[in-house]
Amino acid sequence: MEMIKVYVLEDETNIMRHLLHMLDEIPYTQVVGHAEGIIKAAAEIPFIKPDVVLADIRLKDGNSFQLFEEIGTENFQIIFLTAYDEYAVDALNMGALGYLLKPVNEQSLRHVLEKPDHHRPQKLPYSKLVSLANDYYVSQGNPSNHRIALKGLEYIEIVSLDEILYCKSDKSYTTFFLKDKREVLVSKGLKQYETMLAQFGFIRCHQSYLVNFLYVKKYYREGFLEMCSKEMIPVSVRKKEEVLAYLENMA
Repeated sequence: MEMIKVYVLEDETNIMRHLLHMLDEIPYTQVVGHAEGIIKAAAEIPFIKPDVVLADIRLKDGNSFQLFEEIGTENFQIIFLTAYDEYAVDALNMGALGYLLKPVNEQSLRHVLEKPDHHRPQKLPYSKLVSLANDYYVSQGNPSNHRIALKGLEYIEIVSLDEILYCKSDKSYTTFFLKDKREVLVSKGLKQYETMLAQFGFIRCHQSYLVNFLYVKKYYREGFLEMCSKEMIPVSVRKKEEVLAYLENMA
């Protein structure tokens, strides 16, 4: 078996030592670097060019999904490490991404390393699935920790992202439809909010609509999303494939 160059990203010292010891016992692996935080890993991984990155999801300075969205995933395979966290596991399963549950044993580690491409998805680019997993993890795990300032004509309202059902554009204005049935009109176009909210599970399903997938109840094949609040949101022909791909990877 060819030598596999491995980089380890883990912020718990004892777990890091355990992983390094196990990797040292596996004859076909070579540890080429390790880090306890995102800043160091972001600087080293593109330079070192490992074959595989073993990465904890929750780190003291962020989550590793965000790291991989930043540096790209084209040149290495990721094996995520996580304690049993329902949001993390659901996110990883949604993206068909490789992972190991802590505490990691040598047999499981060997198994996943012997098939480094086993979890690589075929229907969407790997980088896209990392992004989808991050969307789900952040939006499902801690949505109330993320807020947005909506600047209306008379005041600025601070709104938690989990309060937003969907957004609708009208030329250079955007209306936010909230769970409490209120509507907030802001003088910014939908494109700006699409870019801002994409990482939190919002999808542009139509030229005029951006939906929070937390509150999507059904997809109708004729081209509509039914929200939990009963509104029917159109899905454009151009966006249908993206919406279907998102739904398929949630199944």
